[in-house]
Amino acid sequence: MEDYIQVNRDAWNKRTTAHVDSEFYDNATFKEGRSSLNDIELSLFPDLSGLRVLHLQCHFGQDSISLARKGAQVTAIDLSDEAINQGKALAKEVNVDVEFICCDVYSTLDHVEGQYDLVFTSYGTIGWLPDLNKWANIISQSLKPGGKLVFVEFHPAVWMFDDNIERIAYSYFNRDVIVEELEGSYTDGSEEIRAKYMSWNHGLGEVYQALKANGLNIVDFNEYDYSPYNCFATSHEVNPGKYMLKGNEGKMPMVYSIVALKGVGR
Repeated sequence: MEDYIQVNRDAWNKRTTAHVDSEFYDNATFKEGRSSLNDIELSLFPDLSGLRVLHLQCHFGQDSISLARKGAQVTAIDLSDEAINQGKALAKEVNVDVEFICCDVYSTLDHVEGQYDLVFTSYGTIGWLPDLNKWANIISQSLKPGGKLVFVEFHPAVWMFDDNIERIAYSYFNRDVIVEELEGSYTDGSEEIRAKYMSWNHGLGEVYQALKANGLNIVDFNEYDYSPYNCFATSHEVNPGKYMLKGNEGKMPMVYSIVALKGVGR
């Protein structure tokens, strides 16, 4: 298999350049103090004041900075060096202290020290990883005993469909790598981007078993019939900040959330 890390790093470097100035991410209001965190994840966080938080696959850092604004001591990692550079610049501009590290998820433990109170990762993250057991192991080793994982992700049912949500084009299960060459991105201002991507689908059972096998006990699980982001071809806003697929409103899950504790049962 090709070096998926380099392939995806190159693609996300291109995306980041367009994303930073996009209306989708709205950096202008973010710099003025708007939080980029959504109601879903906000409802799952404890009081973050003074907590050490590891943010995996942080993109260019809006969520990382939002966590720090709530009092967390944040370490944020991402595969894309362009994203990390933009994150550092953004944190400096808004005068918020976040440690940004450029590395792939599987190399996290080579770049961080100690253990964390909370690990956070969200929206379009695990699809870029081939092995969820390794992912869950990194999370487990990064957490203190009793530490918490807050994980919010697009539902695997959505990834079965083609881009226009017209037909089932991909397996629900992690059968093989998905290699695509795509134009544009999910934001405005990215029309000129053309890049190759390598990704994997992961069903809920695979996620659950990976967490369980690595000592992470699920204490909360929810599915949502909307996305907080307008990032699918047929999605439209049905309520403020809630997007559903046109013609399929309320019929299928679009996002799910998991809270898991290290070494603690129900």
